[in-house]
Amino acid sequence: MELLLSITLFVGFGAAFVFANLVIGAVARPKIPNPEKSSVYECGEPSIGTSWVQFDLRFYIVALVYLIFDVEVALFYPWAVTYGRASAMASDLGMSAFELRSVALVDMLFFFGVLLVGFAYLWRFGYLDWVRSAATTSIKIDYQPGIDLRHEARVDRPI
Repeated sequence: MELLLSITLFVGFGAAFVFANLVIGAVARPKIPNPEKSSVYECGEPSIGTSWVQFDLRFYIVALVYLIFDVEVALFYPWAVTYGRASAMASDLGMSAFELRSVALVDMLFFFGVLLVGFAYLWRFGYLDWVRSAATTSIKIDYQPGIDLRHEARVDRPI
């Protein structure tokens, strides 16, 4: 019961804090309408043309892959610090430094291996190719699961 009360109070105070800041901001900020304020801009430049354009999803995929590997590098740092202090930590855990480092190395190799499997999947199916071939991207009418589109979809065959 105390845990539920603590969580409820925490959520209540958090919501009240956010709501109070929104209300104070709405009351305190100046309201001076200006056509320049209402204009749409992109990185400080005025927009040219319509905003409804065809967006290539490869930009999104490359950004996600970068984000995944960036997070991976960020997770390597605490692991490396802990790996370096293994002799001091091992005595607290009742293990030898070699055992602790072996466990840490296996854990990091497993983590890195999962990321490499994902990277190999992206590479294998051409998601990392900037210009993808028609053989991997074309959808054929007579597609059946289990066929390899790289060999089946050819220029000399009708799609």
